[in-house]
Amino acid sequence: MSMTAENKHSSVLPMVIVGILFFIFGFVTWLNGSLIPFLKVICELNEFQALFVTFAFYIAYTFMALPMSYVLHKTGYKNGMALGLAIMAVGALLHIPAALTANFLFFLVGLFVLATGLTILQTASNPYIVHIGPKESAAMRISIMGVINKSAGVLVPIVFTVVILSGMGDISEEHLASLNELQRSQLLSDLSLRLIQPYIIMFAALLLLIGLVKFSALPELDFDDGDIDLINDTKTSITQYPQVILGAIALFAYVGVEVIAGDTIGLYGSSLNVDNFAGLTSYTMVFMVLGYLVGIVCIPRYISQKTALIGSAIAGSFCILGVMFSSTTSTSIADIIWGWSGIPVLPNSITFVALMGLAHALVWPSVWPLALEGIGKFTAQGSALLIMGISGGAILPLLFGKLSQTLGDTQFSYIVGLPCYLFILFYALVGHKMKTWTLK
Repeated sequence: MSMTAENKHSSVLPMVIVGILFFIFGFVTWLNGSLIPFLKVICELNEFQALFVTFAFYIAYTFMALPMSYVLHKTGYKNGMALGLAIMAVGALLHIPAALTANFLFFLVGLFVLATGLTILQTASNPYIVHIGPKESAAMRISIMGVINKSAGVLVPIVFTVVILSGMGDISEEHLASLNELQRSQLLSDLSLRLIQPYIIMFAALLLLIGLVKFSALPELDFDDGDIDLINDTKTSITQYPQVILGAIALFAYVGVEVIAGDTIGLYGSSLNVDNFAGLTSYTMVFMVLGYLVGIVCIPRYISQKTALIGSAIAGSFCILGVMFSSTTSTSIADIIWGWSGIPVLPNSITFVALMGLAHALVWPSVWPLALEGIGKFTAQGSALLIMGISGGAILPLLFGKLSQTLGDTQFSYIVGLPCYLFILFYALVGHKMKTWTLK
């Protein structure tokens, strides 16, 4: 069965299957937020070195997205998803020798392979969600996937803390520094070995998912020339679509700040001696889930995809200023938002990092339909270019880490996010409407 933009079959089955895949995306991706401070301890790294976790993971999208788009042309979207899961399974297995040796380079190789599998899955799955219903509600459908994805992000730090850190006692840098060489070596080895079982479980789960995708009745996508905007029907290359190229840059900026908000909050919390710093990613993910719920309810009924994008960019900019200039000791903002709930509150500055999740939650679901509108047979290439934008998660956190190390000031380093949100605002106001590179 094929599916085109004009011929809408039931979207329930694709939504369920792709929803499962989005949960896997979230679980594997946001595991990095807990893995970074953990590997910083067991591999004895500084902050800049630890953020090579995000670099190795997200740079795979830069190198592998376009090759994976050609793979999809050969295999089809359904078989391509199964192949992506198989590559991820190999990446999960590679973490076993990494854990046995506590070798940081081995961990980076495993993360790169995992992300390579995710690349083909993302390149295939996002067009599914955009094209299985009316384009006006595409952002709403992607928001549903976002809730699933970020719900996994909420669970990961909790699962990581329970499975990996339970019973290990104090693993702070101060405690490690107080141990003698033999005691410290033994503790670090014990910590590293605890990663083996979770990655074996991940490997088994990925094998099951390969069978689910391969033998399901998931329809094949078929983008033909009929889906191309008549104004652009003479175009011969994806580079002739400014809204796609600029959309990829907007996603580069977005994923950069998304990863900074989710993956550096633990490092920032550790620098301020916040308890349970390895679990702070959950705060950012909870706010992202709330943002996606807003998208589900409000798009397109109350706000357009363009309006959502504008609001996200402005709110994100204010959050960056809040991180940089608010108190690192007062908890007044968190007290107002969730102090009544009994959940541990955070200093104001860290709270603004978490609130970035709410601010930019609707960027991803808004950019995709705006960027892919009317590009027809170029959809696979356009999707690959947008996926390449995920490399922002490799470059910008590393820039953040270098700035933090150079300045000795993690709080001010969040200024890296400000130009990112401003470019997203440009795309919302101007960039997505550009059909040619010539301004008229």
